[in-house]
Amino acid sequence: MNKKDIETRDDVFLLVSSFYIKVRKDTVLGPFFNNAIKDWDEHLEKLTTFWESSLFMTRKLEKKYKGNPLEAHVKVDKENNNTISELHFGLWLNLWFQTIDELFEGDYAENAKRRARKMGTFLYLKIFEARMKE
Repeated sequence: MNKKDIETRDDVFLLVSSFYIKVRKDTVLGPFFNNAIKDWDEHLEKLTTFWESSLFMTRKLEKKYKGNPLEAHVKVDKENNNTISELHFGLWLNLWFQTIDELFEGDYAENAKRRARKMGTFLYLKIFEARMKE
């Protein structure tokens, strides 16, 4: 099967929604996400907007990402007794890469992997930084 690259918002939505199907079913990651997210449709739309603006570097989108991922992740870590670890970020990243590889190939697909790796590292470090300030 010839895969195409990530090119449109619909492609990004397919990636995000397919990824979160895996995350929600994962025995380690699922409880964190399923307990924290009350409205999955809204969450998927928000993350589609986030990844669309991140991958396509567009500021003039009809839908602009509004949110603070750092604050959200620190809050979830705190609500889970500071138990988020590098294992969780590794699992998250592996599922992200797996989903991309199943659906897409090309420059944007590879960029989505690079951006996720950087974002995961940043969030992981910031969660631990926030713990030190408590």
